Amino acid sequence: MEDSRRNFLKIAGISALGLGASPVLDAFSKEEGLQTPQMIQGEKALKATHWGMVIDTRKIHSSEDLNPMIAACNKIHNIPKLETENHEIKWIWAEAYHNAFPEKETNFLNERLEHIALPVLCNHCEDPPCCRACPTQATFKRESDGVVMMDFHRCIGCRFCMAACPYGARSFNFRDPRPFIKETNLEFPTRMKGVVEKCSFCAERLAEGKLPACVEASNGILIFGDLDDDKSEVRQALRENYTIRRKQNLGTGPSVYYIV
Repeated sequence: MEDSRRNFLKIAGISALGLGASPVLDAFSKEEGLQTPQMIQGEKALKATHWGMVIDTRKIHSSEDLNPMIAACNKIHNIPKLETENHEIKWIWAEAYHNAFPEKETNFLNERLEHIALPVLCNHCEDPPCCRACPTQATFKRESDGVVMMDFHRCIGCRFCMAACPYGARSFNFRDPRPFIKETNLEFPTRMKGVVEKCSFCAERLAEGKLPACVEASNGILIFGDLDDDKSEVRQALRENYTIRRKQNLGTGPSVYYIV
């Protein structure tokens, strides 16, 4: 963590001299080998130009239907289980309709939507405000496929990205999370105190030719694919069903759609 802070001070100093921060960040990344598993693409990698998700709320009958996908995500990504709710780390979680879609609340909400919980996660926006707010480019949008990523090495814990995200999709490690991980997955990095984290659309699994863990565990509730491919399953779902997106009026361009 101290190394990250020192690097940030170096970058800030160079920026003050009128030099761009991007080449400097690239230099640090190459110098220190700051490559995470999410950045390494294998030969079997699933490819897309715009990854997106469709959530079929019609297949959700109770909040218990969301438990398998949440558990799968938590296990694979070493998400700790903390006793204090204010310190909770969440990548995908259950939310009531009126909390997920406050701007669409009505006095006569459909009874089904009123009584079920919806899965919410990072929306991997087309124009993500979190990336603009980050001073170290610790969070960035991959131009190759639209996934909004986190580089845990670069995060200095300023939480500007959390303030910028209108979806509450980011969590901050107020405590060292490692003692609270029941069973560590050695194939994915653990984080440290003072680092922000969030859903990455399982970029590390996409790189190995696998679908996101939550999708595999969702029993058909989650549909994942390339939004730019008109023959993909997600595009077919969008063509055949009425969908909504969270806080669409903000202009962020969420890549997660809900069939209601």
